[in-house]
Amino acid sequence: MARHKPSHHTSPDDAERDDNENHWQTIKTLLPFIWMKGRWDLRVRVVLAMIFLITAKLIGIYVPFLFKDAVDALTPGLQPDVTTVIMVLPMAIILGYGLARVLSLFFGEIRDAVFAKVGQNALRNIALSTFRHLHNLSLKFHMERKTGGLSRVIERGTRGIDFLLRFMLFNILPTLLEIFLITFVFWSKFGFYYALVTFICLVGYIIFTITVTDWRLKFRREMNKQDTEANTKAIDSLLNFETVKYFTNEQHEARRYDVALAKYESASVRSQSSLALLNVGQSLIISSGLVVVLLMAGQGVVDGRFTIGEFVLVNSLLIQIYMPLNFLGFVYREIKQSLVDMEKMFSMIRKESDVTDAPDAGDLIINGGEVEFDNVSFHYAENRPILKNISFKVAAGTTTAIVGASGAGKSTISRILFRFYDLTKGHILIDGQDISQVSQKSLRRQIGVVPQDTVLFNDSIRYNIRYGRPGATDEEVEVAAKHAQIHNFVMELPDQYDSEVGERGLKLSGGEKQRVAIARTILKNPAILLLDEATSALDSHTEQGIQQSLEEVSLHRTTIVIAHRLSTIVNANEIIVLEAGEIIERGKHDELLGSRGAYYNMWQKQKEATEAMQKLVELEEFNLEMDNKV
Repeated sequence: MARHKPSHHTSPDDAERDDNENHWQTIKTLLPFIWMKGRWDLRVRVVLAMIFLITAKLIGIYVPFLFKDAVDALTPGLQPDVTTVIMVLPMAIILGYGLARVLSLFFGEIRDAVFAKVGQNALRNIALSTFRHLHNLSLKFHMERKTGGLSRVIERGTRGIDFLLRFMLFNILPTLLEIFLITFVFWSKFGFYYALVTFICLVGYIIFTITVTDWRLKFRREMNKQDTEANTKAIDSLLNFETVKYFTNEQHEARRYDVALAKYESASVRSQSSLALLNVGQSLIISSGLVVVLLMAGQGVVDGRFTIGEFVLVNSLLIQIYMPLNFLGFVYREIKQSLVDMEKMFSMIRKESDVTDAPDAGDLIINGGEVEFDNVSFHYAENRPILKNISFKVAAGTTTAIVGASGAGKSTISRILFRFYDLTKGHILIDGQDISQVSQKSLRRQIGVVPQDTVLFNDSIRYNIRYGRPGATDEEVEVAAKHAQIHNFVMELPDQYDSEVGERGLKLSGGEKQRVAIARTILKNPAILLLDEATSALDSHTEQGIQQSLEEVSLHRTTIVIAHRLSTIVNANEIIVLEAGEIIERGKHDELLGSRGAYYNMWQKQKEATEAMQKLVELEEFNLEMDNKV
């Protein structure tokens, strides 16, 4: 008989409790950016903004009283007999009424102006913290992320903070203060029942608004989900523009994008339809409360207990408090959504990197640059070992090449040497120092990498070369370009070194991009050089020139070459052959050929392929020559 496993589904109450805890955690994360440590100028601004806020509200509540006095002064039977007093008194009250309205608006605007620097400073520091943290996260995070979705999370999170600061501080809190003050005014001036009816109406309005808005949030969440999905698909498709063209899949990409947009449309329609229910319900509650209180005040006028001005005062106070409440549903929904968006961004900030510096990590001290792999094992997933007990040493100033079939673990060696990942077992030492015990920044500063897949920034050629050492002069940039044999090509361009390379370097050929990457690494002037199939994108003619430059740059540097073309590593001090993550052969080029093992077989295959290609080229040249003769 089958046993049922206990359910682990979260109940709605638990989910709501978790949401509230997350919201409070988000607000606690935000507060230090507003009340910043050591920034007394910003703290003074926060205090002044609160003073101006309270002042504006107090004046705002006094405005209806001035209007009431003006009405009473102009009501027949209530004014004094002296004509001059009749004319002077209403004018003074009306002028005071106008001045009070101006002052209320003035203090509100001053409050916004004073707080603006606090809010913008908070946004700037949060955005900067998020940006820095993203760069501090491990390669694993960035390989698993979706660029479009990530940019949307950051965009919505930043927008959410801006909204929360403006509406939470200057809409919700002032409205709550106003509710308290106006309820107190009703109680003290008109009696308990006026305050009770007003309070019941306001509480009913707030409960209805929050309940319906919470129900509507699922439609908003679905809208955001589909918005993120559509944005991710659009950016992913545009980043892979060439691939789309290769397979003429424009319509396919449009259909995928339209499916996401259709889901967003559906959720948006449901959201707008439910908004009508919210607005009708709010209007019904407000109107009911207003009618009841006005009936009570009207009876008071008939009974002679209240003046016409006091009747007007009741109406003015209620209208004044209901006007900001009209936006309560929108504000509450947006604040709650802002908290959700901020939580997603802050949870990303709180995410720990898989690779961190040791507590006592110092700087890597280079004394020659000897690299040693000591019994190194590594896997990305436990059921998929990549490297198994690898041990080898690259003496200072020498070159070691690593070859093997695709998937043998060659590129993984470059990633773990650069400490994009931590080892499963073993140690990597540079001049006797375990790289896990030195700071990542000092380690990476000493290693220059020319990767197989070169990605450039959407900026000028000069900027991309100078990226190797941002403080380098133009002359140093050009010297590096000459070593990489790209200077002549650059000088032929209309804008020369100021020529834009396009997004991801799309305006340059594969070989040109690779040469820019080589120039960038030459400019960095590292102690250890890591060439990850650095000439794989170059033609044979260009490869020979680049190879000569790389050998020149490698001179007196510790160099590790991840090689695909064996012809580029014949002069290496040692060649290591990997297969399924293990070293199966090692030695110099001639020694490995003489042993007639795996390396020999690889050499023969490449030799045969090269010869076949050469014969094909010669045949095409012969056919072309014959065609010309004919």
